[in-house]
Formats: sequence, structure tokens, C-alpha cells
Amino acid sequence: MRFVIFRTPKPKKFHIMARYHNPELERMRKRRAEMGYEQAISHDEELRMKMRGRWKENAEEEKLQSFGISKRISFLVYATLILGGVYFIFFTDFIDKLLLLFGVGKVK
Repeated sequence: MRFVIFRTPKPKKFHIMARYHNPELERMRKRRAEMGYEQAISHDEELRMKMRGRWKENAEEEKLQSFGISKRISFLVYATLILGGVYFIFFTDFIDKLLLLFGVGKVK
């Protein structure tokens, strides 16, 4: 038995997924193996799989496009705030009044 002051954690297990992993295809192969036949996919089933994949891709693209719009809007809001702050600091007398309030600036 070892005596230690601090408990050391066990090393984490290494798990890597395949780079080009297609979960839909893997699930279908697993289902076919469970059903007990390894014959080729029928033409209709292949078309259904392709259509389902395309619909899923289109849904993901639409989600990314809507995310792009929200990203643009947030960029415009941030840019407006920054430009407004720069204008407020450099082109108004706010800083002079603030310095006068603390007694640092000169009275005009």
C-alpha cells in the first residue's frame, strides 16, 4: 500500500474517431447486420438515404446562414458602439468637463 499526500488522478483514456466518419452509413450497416442479411441496398432505399442526407445538409446550411446574419448584426452593433465612443471622446468636450470635475483641467 502506497502512502501519498495528494491523490493523483488516473490517466485519461485516448479515444479518437475516424476523420471521415459517417454515422448514418454506420448505423445502416449495423441495422443490416442485426437483421441478418448483408445484401446490397435496394435502389429505393439508396435514393431515400441520399435524399435524407441532402435534406440534412440543407438544414445545416440554413442554420449556418442564419448564424452568419446574427454575426453580422452583432458586428454592426459593436462597430457602432466603438465609433460612437471615439466620436464622443475626441469630438465633444466630455473629457474636458470630466477633468474639470476632478480639478485637473484648466478653466476656460
